[in-house]
Amino acid sequence: MRTMIVTGASSGIGLAVSETMLDAGWTVGLVARRAERLEALAESYGETAMPLPLDVTDADAVDTAFRHFTETTGRLDCLFNNAGVFTPTAPFDEITLDDWRRAVDVNLTGMFLCARTAFGLMRRQTPQGGRIIMNGSISAHVPRAGAAPYTATKHAVTGLTKQIALDGRPYDIAGSQIDIGNADTELLRDAAHQAMTRGEAPPHVMDVADVARAVRLMAELPLSANILFQTIMATKMPYVGRG
Repeated sequence: MRTMIVTGASSGIGLAVSETMLDAGWTVGLVARRAERLEALAESYGETAMPLPLDVTDADAVDTAFRHFTETTGRLDCLFNNAGVFTPTAPFDEITLDDWRRAVDVNLTGMFLCARTAFGLMRRQTPQGGRIIMNGSISAHVPRAGAAPYTATKHAVTGLTKQIALDGRPYDIAGSQIDIGNADTELLRDAAHQAMTRGEAPPHVMDVADVARAVRLMAELPLSANILFQTIMATKMPYVGRG
């Protein structure tokens, strides 16, 4: 039995990854704030899906839920560290401190708390080791207009990924990151709506199921191999080239 915890599992990329891994025979811990959505998903899969409703910014809740998962399943093979928020876009000087702090709390501190707890469990389990996959973003490389909080936190996630990969070497813990560009999710639709209100063209998008398959590829590698960084994006999105 292979085991994974997915954060942000109630919608979008997290939901797609959870369903893909459950369909592939994994036991999956489902982390999100919306308990009713997690319970509805678990009803479809039975004992292989474990709802773990919590706020990823709550260190005690993360620790308790992750430990409950491993006490039930015996180990944690993989964490897909995915939960994130996209705060309202604004001119740089009009970004509110509340939006900045909310992005940092969820996209960076929440990522750190989940990774820290998973790392500790993986380091101490037998056999030792596991995999932590961070959800970065194309915004970890290039920004969207008006999105300083999201851009800054996603750049920081890249540094966190590198640190996990380095610090995990002695313990067979593989740290990696998937940078996703324009998967058709609620988060992207919100960002696209904001962009279109500024007169920009609607973005090119890809099916979120393609992202889930890419995460599964990373998750199912042996610990002797690692995709340190993977970029998956809508083919026609303007990521490369001069604009």
